[in-house]
Amino acid sequence: MITPSLPLGIGFHAAGAFLAANCYAPQKYVKGWAWEIFWMAQAGWCWLLWPLILAFLTVPHLSRVLAEAPHDRMLFAFLMGVAYGVGGTAFNISIRYIGFALTYSIAVGLSSVLGTLVPPLVRGEVAAILRRPGAAYVLLGVAAGAAGIAICGMAGRLKERSLRASEGKRGEFSLSRGLTLSLIAGVLSAVYGMALEVAAPVANLAEQYGAGIWKGNVSYMFVNTGAFVTSLLYSLYLARRHGTLPELVRLPAAAPASRIASNHLFALLTGTLWYGQFFFYNLGHVRLGAHYAFSSWAIHMILLVLLSNLLALVFREWGGCSGRTFLIMGMGIAVLCAAVVMLTYGNRLGEAG
Repeated sequence: MITPSLPLGIGFHAAGAFLAANCYAPQKYVKGWAWEIFWMAQAGWCWLLWPLILAFLTVPHLSRVLAEAPHDRMLFAFLMGVAYGVGGTAFNISIRYIGFALTYSIAVGLSSVLGTLVPPLVRGEVAAILRRPGAAYVLLGVAAGAAGIAICGMAGRLKERSLRASEGKRGEFSLSRGLTLSLIAGVLSAVYGMALEVAAPVANLAEQYGAGIWKGNVSYMFVNTGAFVTSLLYSLYLARRHGTLPELVRLPAAAPASRIASNHLFALLTGTLWYGQFFFYNLGHVRLGAHYAFSSWAIHMILLVLLSNLLALVFREWGGCSGRTFLIMGMGIAVLCAAVVMLTYGNRLGEAG
C-alpha cells in the first residue's frame, strides 16, 4: 500500500513544476533547425521514448498488466492524449499571436480549473467532496490559483507591450486568433488530467503487480503516445510544406559538423525536462491520498506558473519593466503563494479527517 504523505506530495509536484518551468531553455541553443524539426525531435523523447522506457523499468510484469487491463480504458486514454496534443500545438501557435503571458494565463488558468473540477463532476463526487474536512480551503485554493495566474498574465501583457514599444514593431499580434487558440489549448490541455483519471484502472492493476508508487508510469504509455501522434503528424505536415525534413539528419554544408549532434542533444534535454514533470506528477499524485487527489492537477499547474515567474525574475527577464508591472507581478505571485497554502492546508485537514 502507498502511504499518503502531504509534504512528499507537494514536494514532488514542485519538482515536476520546476522541470517544466525550465523545459524550453535548451531551445535557445538550437541552431539551424526549423521549429517543426525541433518539435518532432523533442516530442519523440517526451511523449514516446521516455514513457515507454520508464514504464518498462518501473512496472513489474508489464506485459501481464497490458494483457489484463481494460482495453477500452487504454484506448480512451490514448485518444484523449491525441486531443491533448492538439491543445499543446494550439498553445504554441497562440503565443505567436498574443504572446507568451496571455497564452499562459488563459490556457493554464483554464486547464487548472477544468482539469481539477470536471473529473469529480463526471463521477458525481462533488457532494461527497464538499462534506469532507478542508474542502472549502481546497476549492478556494483552486479559485485563487486561477486568479493568480490571470494576474501574472496581466503583468506579462504589460511586459510584452513594453518590449514591443521599445522594438518598434507589432509582429503578428491578433487578439481574436490568439484568444481562440488559447481557449482551445486550455480546454484540451485539461484533457490530460482527465485522461489520467480514465487510465486509473490500468494504474491500479499495475499497483497490484507490484508497481507501487510507480504505478502511474503505465498510464503515460497511452496518454503521452497519443500526444506524440498529434505532434508527429503536425510536424511532418509542416516539414513537407517547408521542405525541412532533411534537417533532421543533416544541415547545410556551411553549418559546423557538430551542430546536428548538439541540436539532437538539446532536443533530448528538452524532452527529458518536459517528461520530468509527468514523472514527478505521478509521484506527487499518489502521495496526496484518496481524499483530495483530484486537486493534484491544480497544485501542479499553480506551482508551474509560480516557479516560472520566480525564475524569470531571478534571471532578470523582467529588466526594464515599469514599477506598475513589477507591482502587478508581485500581487500575482502573492496570490499564487496563498493558493498553494490553501490547497496544502485543505489537503492536510482532509488527511487528518
